[in-house]
Amino acid sequence: MTVARSLSVAQGVARQGTRKLVKNPVKAVPPMLVPLFFFIAFTGALSAVGGTKGFGYYNYTAFEFVLVLYMGSMFAGIFTAFDIALDYQSGLGNRMMLAAPRRLAIISGYVIVALGRAALVIVVFWLIALVTGMPVHGDPLEIAGLVALALLLNVATTLYGAGIALRFQTTASGVLILIPAFMVLFLSPVFIPRERLSGWLHTAASVNPLTPLLESGRGFLAGSPVSTGLAFAAAAGLVIAFSIWAARGMRSAEAGPH
Repeated sequence: MTVARSLSVAQGVARQGTRKLVKNPVKAVPPMLVPLFFFIAFTGALSAVGGTKGFGYYNYTAFEFVLVLYMGSMFAGIFTAFDIALDYQSGLGNRMMLAAPRRLAIISGYVIVALGRAALVIVVFWLIALVTGMPVHGDPLEIAGLVALALLLNVATTLYGAGIALRFQTTASGVLILIPAFMVLFLSPVFIPRERLSGWLHTAASVNPLTPLLESGRGFLAGSPVSTGLAFAAAAGLVIAFSIWAARGMRSAEAGPH
């Protein structure tokens, strides 16, 4: 009975989040704006990098597309976390907790909303990339692998943001959600492959958990998969770690805002 009730709560939270997007579809746009800006900027101003000696990837637009796809998926999770902060700031979150025998079901509902937003972002980004002529060398299974990594990254980011939103229960915590996500993104191989980085940037990229996901995603898109096991292990590790973080955030929310 408790499991059924928890599923009902998760579905209710997901329906509520979906209704908000349907009533105000403009809310689906912000997660796409910054990634699309970077996609245009990177593939325009830096496209000559793809022709330099030793670059090693088949197309610079495709190289950057994987980063932008991940960024859009992460932003879908970040903006869902903003919604969590707003719901708890307004008191709606506390009312939901009263109706949920297992409060983690509330987080599950938000994750479902974030996945829906990420799916929309992924579809839009693929349409833009294909319409603008980006070559794709990966087969359908490899493209599915790329999309799966993007969705896992969305779940991890949503859980990370949820942990912060639940602890502070205010929209002012948004900067604490956004800035670390940006730092992780831009301390990865953004403009050139990792082997061409040097100094502390190479060191940072080598220990960044996003790096194997980027390299594997680019391998999928190129039709030459690399580091597949490591990438999915890293993605699963992030999901597990941030699931614990979000669960502890929910316990903190039960005790009141910090």
